[in-house]
Amino acid sequence: KTVFIDEQKFKLDKDEIDDRAYHVVIYDDETPIATARCFNKKDKEDEYIIGRVAVLRKYRGLKIGRELIILLEDKIRELNGKSVELSAQLRIKDFYKKLGYVEYGDIFYDEYCEHVKMKKIL
Repeated sequence: KTVFIDEQKFKLDKDEIDDRAYHVVIYDDETPIATARCFNKKDKEDEYIIGRVAVLRKYRGLKIGRELIILLEDKIRELNGKSVELSAQLRIKDFYKKLGYVEYGDIFYDEYCEHVKMKKIL
């Protein structure tokens, strides 16, 4: 909520995916500081999507986002996933490139923010 709603002004959006997704939350003591989720595509069980990646501003630059993505990729491998896709905010696509993601397709807007699709073969 703090990152998406308060900071970036996105709307609150619980969806049907929340119930079937694998969620990761990283804590500093009892305070949640980072979160993300992954889920497989309904039509392709070995292809996954990572989304809703968020790290509190105070904790950015500490490699917590990297840790979050690696945790999800490990889980996807455990579930026999072969590839991962995500929609990266354009301003942070280089973060994902450093983790091996490749961009594809055109820039698009989601919640008034530029995004690009990215993919990684595991």
